[in-house]
Amino acid sequence: MTLQEERTSVATPRVAGRAPWRFRGMSGVRRPRTLAVLVGAAVVLVLAAALNLGRGDFPIPIQDVLSTLVGAGSRAQQFVVLELRLPRSLTGALVGAALAVSGAILQAIARNPLASPDIIGIQWGASAAAVFVIVLGGGVSAVGGTFAAVGVPLSALAGGLVTATLIYVLAWRQGIQGYRLVLIGIGVNAVLIAAVNWLLTVAQIYQAAQAQVWLNGSLNARGWDEVVPVAIALVVLLPAALALAHLLGGLQYGDDTARGLGIRVDGGRTALLLVAVGLASVATAAAGPIAFVALVCPQIAQRLCRTPTPPIATSAMIGAALTVVADLIARTALPGAEMPVGIVTSVLGAPYLLYLLARYRREARQ
Repeated sequence: MTLQEERTSVATPRVAGRAPWRFRGMSGVRRPRTLAVLVGAAVVLVLAAALNLGRGDFPIPIQDVLSTLVGAGSRAQQFVVLELRLPRSLTGALVGAALAVSGAILQAIARNPLASPDIIGIQWGASAAAVFVIVLGGGVSAVGGTFAAVGVPLSALAGGLVTATLIYVLAWRQGIQGYRLVLIGIGVNAVLIAAVNWLLTVAQIYQAAQAQVWLNGSLNARGWDEVVPVAIALVVLLPAALALAHLLGGLQYGDDTARGLGIRVDGGRTALLLVAVGLASVATAAAGPIAFVALVCPQIAQRLCRTPTPPIATSAMIGAALTVVADLIARTALPGAEMPVGIVTSVLGAPYLLYLLARYRREARQ
């Protein structure tokens, strides 16, 4: 080996099976499969959003929708696409991305695919607090008003944080085990569902009917008031999740092994939980508790990318694409009527939940 070859081999260490990359003191492993899945999910998202934006009383061909999004199109098309329809699709994409990232973090921390915010009670904690504000604020239509516009997102965030803290404290036994976290979360979830049902019982009929639609997870009549808070949350919390993603690989081996690898387990887990709870709570405040997005999307991303833990960025893109596709189905499945998007995601995600339960029951017998 020549001196130049020796220097090259020292400067660029090789990783078996994958090509490394280095950039200004940072290094990593090239994952072309993950990049391909990310790009594919982005293409599905754009096409589904374009189809969704073209649907309505004023139909617009998909090519005109795409041209309008880049600044072309007639004045009427720009008004319909950009002002009337774009906020709904943007809300769906942002909410789906936030829920998927939240689910990816929780599943990696708990080392259990059932640990998603809609299963262990975080979404219902946010929902219970938000419904409480909706009932006091005079109905979900008051979201456009000053009280509910500020109170619903803040109360949902507070409800999610309180619920997550309660679950964490109850599940802590010299560490966190996935099954204990999931079981305690399911119990807390049942209590919160009962609290929401009680709130709906004591509310006025009009308020209860509107809150029930919101509880199914709906993107109907969503505007820029819902887009902005979720966008801000993603701009702040998604980079934080990506920066902390390296901790997830160590945490999957347990607390003792993670500490042996030099990971500050308690601080890292707390930071990751705060990011996951914040994303789930803000998403729930914007569109209601959309079910199974946080459960299914990280698992789809993990299996497609073949990674040991759900990849954060790919999970976000798949969550955004799935939510927009589900909204498109919700708008077009029944002629003359629109279903809440949460019903469609439940239909798509419930079989996967049954599959997970059956698989773990089979593994427990072996």
